[in-house]
Amino acid sequence: MKFLDANPFIYAFYKPGRTLTEKERSMKEEAKAIISRIDRGEETVLTSVVHVSEAANILKHRMQLSELVELVGGIVTNESVKVEGVTPEDYLGAVETASESRVDPNDSLAVILMRRHQIHDIYTFDRGFDRVEGIRRLPGGPGKRKEGEAE
Repeated sequence: MKFLDANPFIYAFYKPGRTLTEKERSMKEEAKAIISRIDRGEETVLTSVVHVSEAANILKHRMQLSELVELVGGIVTNESVKVEGVTPEDYLGAVETASESRVDPNDSLAVILMRRHQIHDIYTFDRGFDRVEGIRRLPGGPGKRKEGEAE
């Protein structure tokens, strides 16, 4: 199982009001491929209600409400997406460990959930995860897993 950050949702579904750069187009296509594999049931991912909310809060600026409602409903009910609830204690832990993990509180929450579920790979375009020991960023991140560490 892999963790699914908010930004693959955002890159896959955000409708920009300008022409994308080549790098942005490439990231958008990769995000669409990730979401497509999950939708087809080829992989199971874990995310959190916080990460779904983070994506929805950004996507609402470029999507019709009906589209956003359908998308979020589809994420939450998709059998290949396990959406974990978050307690105030979980989020407080993320806030407290954000400086240690050197990522923002939502990303720190992802790290906490990944460690809780013994997940090492994360679908994200956020390079901050490259600095977190034991986490490998997909796609394209060098990761920080120690050699020989199990996938």
